[in-house]
Amino acid sequence: MQRIYFGTDGVRGPYGGPVVNEAFVAGLGAAAGRWLESRGVRSGKMLIGRDTRSSGASLARALGAGIARAGGRAASLGIIPTPAVSRAARLGGAALGAVITASHNPASDNGVKFFGPDGSKLTDLDEAAIEACLETPRAAAPAAWDELPVESALEAYIEAAARILPAGSLRGWRIALDTANGSTCATTPTVLSALGASIAGLGDRPNGLNINEGVGSEHPEKLAGLVLSEGARIGIALDGDGDRCVLCDERGGILDGDEVLAILATHALAGGKLARKTVVITVQSNLGLDAAIEAAGGRVLRTAVGDRYVAERMRLEGAELGGESSGHILCFDFGPTGDGLVAALKVAGVMLETGRPLSELRRVLRKFPQRSAALEVREKIPLESLPALSAEIRALEGALGARGRVLVRYSGTESKLRLLVEGPEEALIRSGMDRLSAAARADLHIL
Repeated sequence: MQRIYFGTDGVRGPYGGPVVNEAFVAGLGAAAGRWLESRGVRSGKMLIGRDTRSSGASLARALGAGIARAGGRAASLGIIPTPAVSRAARLGGAALGAVITASHNPASDNGVKFFGPDGSKLTDLDEAAIEACLETPRAAAPAAWDELPVESALEAYIEAAARILPAGSLRGWRIALDTANGSTCATTPTVLSALGASIAGLGDRPNGLNINEGVGSEHPEKLAGLVLSEGARIGIALDGDGDRCVLCDERGGILDGDEVLAILATHALAGGKLARKTVVITVQSNLGLDAAIEAAGGRVLRTAVGDRYVAERMRLEGAELGGESSGHILCFDFGPTGDGLVAALKVAGVMLETGRPLSELRRVLRKFPQRSAALEVREKIPLESLPALSAEIRALEGALGARGRVLVRYSGTESKLRLLVEGPEEALIRSGMDRLSAAARADLHIL
């Protein structure tokens, strides 16, 4: 079944638009309730969290109204990181978890992510089945909420995360922390402080309109400056809903998800602790990551872009580590979804065990030259219908051969065409990206 409204990571779009509005979200809640009933789950409980966007409270009420309309029960978790909702659904006997968030997108956007009772994101088939249960949107009825203390989910998550490292193990550490004016402003500093660290904060004053605004994992340059000015041992930048992170070493160098995975995987392999000696990544990751992990005795499996596809393959293979270059890192020994705080703590654990700074640990990954671009598009025309771009892709693939790769795809969450070229020679990569971009602009009439 083909999905219309769900993308790579839930339903997402401009708030007040044709999809992300109270009437549609209420209808989505009702559809989710009917889908649950079709699976034999009656009066199922949905736990609903949200990030700090000003539109979040109203959309959460609408989603709750919809699930109540279909005979279910809705419980508000308030402002809470996405991985904490996943954990609450898994441990709290919920039929579904949901988060009102647009992740790293600006405050003008919002959306809905769903989690199953095991805390995992729903599959494509599940999302298509929910869409099939949609009826014509109508005004939302008043929501029926269970009185569930927000602290119960937040505190359980904080306590579990703090147990990843030994008590007091970060004493004497200065950490630069960018919480993107998002849902981790209350949780991540609490965990790091409880472990003994002192915090230099950034992006920690949410007002409903400034989530991800020049801060967070999409804008790590400010974090790098803070690391240097504060003499921090590590910098951590999270996105608006806390399910991914970007790190900064003590010299101000930015580490993406590929570098985080390389550090965690090679360290685990050296200690014989990497489950199935396997790491699952997406087609977006740098080829150097394959080389680093294979040199350490491990194997790499690739999936389509999207952390839930990574999670599905991890479950299938019995792997415990996977992720994306964007900073979604999945550590199944803690939970079944991406978690920026957990990833940062795991890297801090490697630093503690080895006694090596992050600037040295990151050298385990030697990246292949790579260029990427994201072009705004008005319409997602099938790629095979774009003659200039198709011809340029074939020519570049021929020039690279087995030494590199070309990846062209539409974003699953934004109106963008994403281009990636990777190979051993910088000059060829640079010229190839220039030709690809020009062909895409010609075919799609992009300015």
